[in-house]
Amino acid sequence: MSAHAASAASSRAAQLEKSLRTVIRGKDDVLRLALVSIFARGHLLIEGVPGVGKTTLGQAIARALDCSFQRVQFTSDMLPSDVLGISIYSAIEQKFEFKRGPVFANVLLADEINRTTPKTQSALLEAMNEGQVTVDAFSYPLPQPFLVIATQNPIEHHGTYPLPESQLDRFLMRVRMGYPEPGAEREILRDEAGVAQLEKLRPVLNAADVLEIQHAVTQIHVDESLITYALAIVAKTRESEYLSLGVSPRGSLMFYRAAQAKAFLDGRDYCTPEDFKPLAVPVFAHRVVVNPHYASTLRKSEQSDQVLKDIVESVPVPV
Repeated sequence: MSAHAASAASSRAAQLEKSLRTVIRGKDDVLRLALVSIFARGHLLIEGVPGVGKTTLGQAIARALDCSFQRVQFTSDMLPSDVLGISIYSAIEQKFEFKRGPVFANVLLADEINRTTPKTQSALLEAMNEGQVTVDAFSYPLPQPFLVIATQNPIEHHGTYPLPESQLDRFLMRVRMGYPEPGAEREILRDEAGVAQLEKLRPVLNAADVLEIQHAVTQIHVDESLITYALAIVAKTRESEYLSLGVSPRGSLMFYRAAQAKAFLDGRDYCTPEDFKPLAVPVFAHRVVVNPHYASTLRKSEQSDQVLKDIVESVPVPV
């Protein structure tokens, strides 16, 4: 990609971020991470208590991208066919016809994904990893770009099915939507942010733009010393006595791509250590498992956050 094309792509990405900030107030760090996930060709898991804007963030991203969009409210009685689609016999054609499910969209908002059974959760594994679905021995490619934005409430456990490690590993990163700062919440009340602002949001990028930016991200230069640095952090997660499960090779690849996307959003064509360090927790925290022997009164997610922060601080930063 030429320097001019890269600059134009960076400008469109900045415009997208600015547009999303009119809807999601006081969560600039969460917005930036969401965009990093999109442009790194990854899927996004949003956690938070009810009412903090998880679904609104997903809907805002879908509206700002002029792409096909489907929202699925996951419940305990859903079947895989409700997501993927089903083959129905046509008496006129005298053959089975495949009726596509909501997964055949550029952006799929999987709302409260942990409220459906593991059987239905697993229906998304192939789609998230390979960009296709297989039904009745036939494989169907999904539209590109393809992005899953899933939400879940980490506090409420009644009637939920925790995502297994294999499913969590498909998400490039997990971000948390906490309560807004007092100033931001005041803006929400005064300016009728949220649903009202969401309805005013206009598309900023189309599918071709997203694919162009995703390609531009792959061109970001990563020095060999930074690859060594990233792999040293990954290795520490596998060796740590505080973790019973370290980061997978898929996780290290996601780490690499996310750092490239962050550098792109910061307007650079090269990575620095500061592109890797702040991404370790959102990219790795949902991939590691804390050793039960060291479990404390903190929630599991907070334990993994602290262990990862300590690991990152223990690895020398390349000069």
